[in-house]
Amino acid sequence: MIAQDEQIRVTLPDGSVRQYPKGSTGLDIATQISEGLARNVLAAKVNGKVQDATLPIQEDANVQLLTWNDAEGKATFWHSSAHLLAEALEALYPGVKFGIGPAVETGFYYDVDLNGQAFSQEDFKKVEDKMLELARQKQPYVRKPMSKADAVAYFDQKGDPYKLDLLEGLDDGTITFYTQGDFTDLCRGPHIPNTGFIKAAKIMNVAGAYWRGNEKNKQLTRIYAVTYPKQKELDDYLYLLEEAKKRDHRKLGKELELFAFSERVGQGLPLWLPKGTMLRERLENFLRRAQVRAGYSPVVTPHIGSKQLYVTSGHWEKYGEDSFQPIKTPDPNEEFLLKPMNCPHHCEIYKTKPRSYRDLPLRLAEFGTVYRYEQSGELHGLTRVRGFTQDDAHIFCRPDQVKDEFMKVIDLVLYVFRSLGFEDYSAQVSLRDPENKTKYIGSDDLWEKAESAIVEAAAEKGLRTVTELGEAAFYGPKLDFMVRDALGRKWQLGTIQVDYNLPNRFELEYIGADNQKHRPVMIHRAPFGSLERFIAILIENTGGNFPLWLSPDQIAILPISEKYEDYANDLFFTLQENDIRGFVDLRDEKIGRKIRDAEVNKVPYMLVVGEKEAAEGKVSVRRKGQGDLGSMSIDEFVRTFQAEVKI
Repeated sequence: MIAQDEQIRVTLPDGSVRQYPKGSTGLDIATQISEGLARNVLAAKVNGKVQDATLPIQEDANVQLLTWNDAEGKATFWHSSAHLLAEALEALYPGVKFGIGPAVETGFYYDVDLNGQAFSQEDFKKVEDKMLELARQKQPYVRKPMSKADAVAYFDQKGDPYKLDLLEGLDDGTITFYTQGDFTDLCRGPHIPNTGFIKAAKIMNVAGAYWRGNEKNKQLTRIYAVTYPKQKELDDYLYLLEEAKKRDHRKLGKELELFAFSERVGQGLPLWLPKGTMLRERLENFLRRAQVRAGYSPVVTPHIGSKQLYVTSGHWEKYGEDSFQPIKTPDPNEEFLLKPMNCPHHCEIYKTKPRSYRDLPLRLAEFGTVYRYEQSGELHGLTRVRGFTQDDAHIFCRPDQVKDEFMKVIDLVLYVFRSLGFEDYSAQVSLRDPENKTKYIGSDDLWEKAESAIVEAAAEKGLRTVTELGEAAFYGPKLDFMVRDALGRKWQLGTIQVDYNLPNRFELEYIGADNQKHRPVMIHRAPFGSLERFIAILIENTGGNFPLWLSPDQIAILPISEKYEDYANDLFFTLQENDIRGFVDLRDEKIGRKIRDAEVNKVPYMLVVGEKEAAEGKVSVRRKGQGDLGSMSIDEFVRTFQAEVKI
């Protein structure tokens, strides 16, 4: 019998409580639950902190056993794989020096100094083979606390300047080494139990990266890789990558003539071509209609604003150094900024006249283009640009209206997602970092009110949420809607934010029922988020096969020969009057080529017209993905089209 003081109480995620001997590990707990679970445990989350599954637990704790199915389990697996990559490199490239090797969203990388040795795509296979050879040895990841003096002595003797640089920022008593096989690294962990869990490995890419991200430092070789516990899972991932390449919005955007970039115009500043502009306008009109039904009033604000506007809002203090620099005018007392946010302008609109409690909520909406400086290396198609349009709106309401208004915005976001087929999303409650409150403005009391409103509204709507500390805006907490694209990457699209702070900074007021002055609360919301990013994800999710109502070209009218061009043109004008968009293909090409080209260009409906169609006033209809739908009268086709396009 184990004495009571030698036992610990472990609370598992299902709420059950079990007793184990003090010093039991996550792996011990898994083994007592089932052998199958024990074979799959990668790490343990103890009282909210991820640690080695082999690390003893000395006190009562909440314990979650992490497997490959958990995001934190994957991250541990991939960080351990980075150590395995380093071990393989050390065996194959004598004298290699190591920087850092973190897990990323899919896989991991290691920054290394190869001492002048070449490394290219031709070397990938031998490194992969070496990784798997080492993995099969099932070497345990062994954790060892180290004094700073001993750690410095180890890497000094090894001659690894990058680890010595990292050690300068660490305190005695916080330093640990991990060893697997013949490789030892400076690392806080956690790690998987042993290398045997790693069954498949692939080097994905190689790039340059300055040490510590500083261009004044030496450029290292950054090796990106991914590993899996089964070869089939790696094969599936590589297949998904190939499919994603076909769907890449940059590739399809060019092929479908939606948007372009120009070095002369400037990096990160997209040019919307006619078809892309039609796509944007359809999306904007779709949301405008929904906003009118929801009681929003449209506004328009300038693309620039006085620097003082952003000093008042707090944006200059928080983001001034990273934004486009002030615009000078002939008047030395004037400075303007390219608009980084729409909200300060909307605060000034609120102040244009006195407001009563009866006027609230006031909902102001704008498709406002904003400008934010991004480093050139971070720009990526439409997903990260320097000029983008937000479907921005700000709701000014009384404190007792906040939760109800917040829930209405959740409904609007979900309506947008459903209408456009975004089903793989999650809701993230983004709160401030309690350890670093200097990044934010406003009192603790106001932050607690705002955070409570978001949590309660999300719960009442039945949203399954995850909470992320440190992801709040500087003026308030957020509910962010994270959407996965065709590659499984997460992007923030829709966002809703509760803000008690900007109304204070702009001294916004309304007269309450008590005839006294009160502060309104401000809700920021953008269901699309960035219109550019939203369209990029939409392109990739649909592969360019947009819903019929959204397609830039909904029909292609294909005359068999020039004899039927007049009939084709008359048909086109008739369909235009029914709000059906498209074009007439008047090229001197065979009908088979015209059909194929329309298919490649993702045109939903192809209307073939020849002698019979012209004589009978009909069209021969083909639907992309369905083939020949037969002959229809023009009225019959319009009814068929309108039934499908209705949303």
